[in-house]
Parts: sequence; structure tokens; C-alpha cells
Amino acid sequence: MSLLKRLEHGGAAPIAPVAPQPSDASHSTAPAAPEPMFRPNPIQSQATEAQRSLKDRVKRKLISELDPSVDSNDIAEVRHRLKSLFDQIIEAENLVLTRAEKERLFEELAADVIGFGPIEPLLNDTSVSEVMVNGPKKVYFERKGRLMLSDVQFDDDEHVRRVIDRIVSPLGRHVDEASPIVDARLPDGSRVNVVIPPISLVGPTITIRKFTKEKLKVDDLIRFGSVTPEIADFLRACVHARLNVVISGGTGSGKTTLLNVLSNFIQDDERIVSIEDSAELQLAKEHWIRMETRPANIEGTGAITARDCIKATLRMRPDRVIVGECRGGEALDMLQAMNTGHDGSLTTAHANTPRDMLSRLETMVLMAGMDLPVRAIREQISAAVDVIVQQSRMRDGSRKVTHITEVQGMEGDKVTLQDVFLFEQEAYENGKVIGAIKPTGVRPKFMPKIEEAGIALPPSIFGLSQGYF
Repeated sequence: MSLLKRLEHGGAAPIAPVAPQPSDASHSTAPAAPEPMFRPNPIQSQATEAQRSLKDRVKRKLISELDPSVDSNDIAEVRHRLKSLFDQIIEAENLVLTRAEKERLFEELAADVIGFGPIEPLLNDTSVSEVMVNGPKKVYFERKGRLMLSDVQFDDDEHVRRVIDRIVSPLGRHVDEASPIVDARLPDGSRVNVVIPPISLVGPTITIRKFTKEKLKVDDLIRFGSVTPEIADFLRACVHARLNVVISGGTGSGKTTLLNVLSNFIQDDERIVSIEDSAELQLAKEHWIRMETRPANIEGTGAITARDCIKATLRMRPDRVIVGECRGGEALDMLQAMNTGHDGSLTTAHANTPRDMLSRLETMVLMAGMDLPVRAIREQISAAVDVIVQQSRMRDGSRKVTHITEVQGMEGDKVTLQDVFLFEQEAYENGKVIGAIKPTGVRPKFMPKIEEAGIALPPSIFGLSQGYF
């Protein structure tokens, strides 16, 4: 399809690349990022009627006069042609604009034609971690864990739909009343969720979780205050000793960031296979096979689920299996992998406490459709999972590890847990949570595994005296 046709349909123009972020602002309390190119408060002043009329007039003329032979995949060439046409139209219309006004108008038009429209500045702002479009007139963004309403607005529902089509069309996806909910991934890895009417009652909605290309390391989490050096040493020892770890937490609590960091503790000579719904892991490993699930096509066929991927993984001789997030029946396959020689596996799941995590795992195993007794499921969980790491988003927007809990085994019909480290909040001052994660004074039962791996942890890490061991 020619560029002209694509623009007229508003749905398949090439996507402008999103600028990379220097740090994962969404999972930290790091100092403010360097001054962004665009300031989201205000990101963009609401256009007056005269400005909107001018913009619409110039845009219609741009589309009508743009050469259909332009290569739609060459962003630089498209921008060059757009700029040339734009200058001609401004001159032909005898419009008197300052240099700044002219540049701003062109960038807005370019964003509408080949980018993400009004939300382009938010996506280019490295301090913004998430963008949420709640219909055409309400656009929110997250910065340093806090939600804020921006001054950005779309013209109407149709304007939002054009941006949605521009996002999903290059991926071979389609959004309409028959398929009103779509999950997608931008070329830079950012996750996108789209919901349109009649499901959404506020108009078309877009939620974009921005992707950072910078690989965060454990030192970054220590600097952000998410973990302490002692906790980092303990978690590194757990991964090296091939303990099975589940990272638990709520939405936006930083589970994937922590999973990335823990995954990079894996030895370089191990074969890693990861399964994700949308590829977010960033491992600096050579022997790493990435697998991504696939939704059904428009005919409702061709879906590849996480369960399918895990079953394929077990035939690939992995040393480690990493599941980006367990959401359903794949939890059963993950537990079976952990129980059949794939020690050191890692995954995440949504839960508010380690105890809730056990209940979630039980529920997800039952979603696999297997008629298993609850006790059998709990025995599977207690035998497979060694450690639950609870990641929480605090009231000040910061992300912290709040529990590190050992799964000790079974007592009767109940899985027993023991907290090894707990976060203690001491105060809430000037909008900031004051506290620290501290040892409970308990030596984990899995310490012999860590020692067999040749790792010596001092008793002081667990709040014990030197002669305890």
C-alpha cells in the first residue's frame, strides 16, 4: 500500500522510534532525570480553535499533495518530503509564523502523520515511564511512580483511533468492535494495551509501558533504595545455588526489573530459555534463547500460549527456565519443570504477599484444567519453590523488596513459610517512606545448598552472631 493510502486510512504509516531512557524510572526513586527535550507539565498547550483550524488545513493539504511513491519505511525521507511540502504550503497560504511557531506546528503535524500524534512528546521524555490515554481529552503519565494529568489532548475519538491503528497495523493486528482489546509491542519493546468501545465507555484507551534499553544492574537497585547490599548478596547466592525463585508483587511494582537483575546473576556457561508474553528481559548472556507467546489471529487461530512454549522448552535441554510472568495454567508446567531437574528457574506473578502468592499459584494450577486435589497442588508448590521475593510499590511511588520468604515444606495440609527478611517502615516524612529491610534472625533451611555451591554468607546477614554457624 502506498504512503498516501496509508496516511488516508490513518493506520499503517511507519512508527517513529521512541527515544531510549537512561534509567528505569518506573522502578526506582532515583534522582530526577536530566532535563527532557519536552516538558510534560505543560507538555503541550491546548491548541486554540484558530491553531487547530490551521493545523487541520495544512494537514489535509499535506496528505493530498504528498507523493505516493515515497518509501514509507524510510522515516528520514518521509520527514524530508513532509518538511519540503510543509514549507511550500505555509508560503502558499501566506501564513505569518515565528520560527518557533513554525517548528512547533511542523513537529505536531509530523507526529500526526508518521508518529504517535499528541503523545509523541511524552514518549520522548525519558523521565516518563508510562503513558495512559483515557479517551481523547484525558492523557495521564507516570513519573517516578506518581501519576499526573498532562495537558495533552487528542481532537476526538477518531484521532485516538488513528494513532491506535498506526500502532497495531504494522504488527498485522486489527482493532474493531469484534476485537476491541489488543495487546501489542512497539518496535523498541514498549508494551501497549488498547481497549476501544463498546468495551471502553470513555472512548478509545491506550496504555503504554515504556521500555528502557539500558540494562539495569544490582548496583542501580541499591542506589534506588530497592534493595540493600546485604539483600543483593543473598539473592545472588540464591541464584548461583540454583534455588527456584518466584518474584511476587502488584502491577507496576518492579517485578520485571528485579527479574532482569536476578537473571543476570546466572553463570555465563548455562543455557537459558525464557518465555514471555511481551519480550522485556534484557540478559547480557550469550547462551540465551528467547521465546514469545503469540495471540490468535483475526480468525481466532494460530495462538501460541505460554504452556506451549514451556512444553517446547523442556525439549531444548535448558539449564534454567525463566517465565516472564505466570498468569494461568502455565504455572503447572512451570512447577513441573522446577520439580524435574530444572533447578534455578525464575518467574514472576501478581500477589500482594508471599502467602497470597501461594494461593495464586494454587488457583493458576487449577486453571490448567487438571482435576488435582488441593493437597497434591500444595505438595508440588512446596517441593518446587524455594524462595518468594515480594516486591512492593510504596505510597511514595518507590519500589522496594519488602519480604524474602523461604518455602519450608508442608505441615499437614498447609505449606509453611518463614520470613528471612522483612521491610520495616519507620516513618513517612515529606512524602517519602522511611524504613529498611531487615533480617528476622532466622537461618534458612536451604543454606546447605548455598554452601554446597561454594558460597559463604556471614551470619550477620541474617542478624545472627558470628558463632551461630
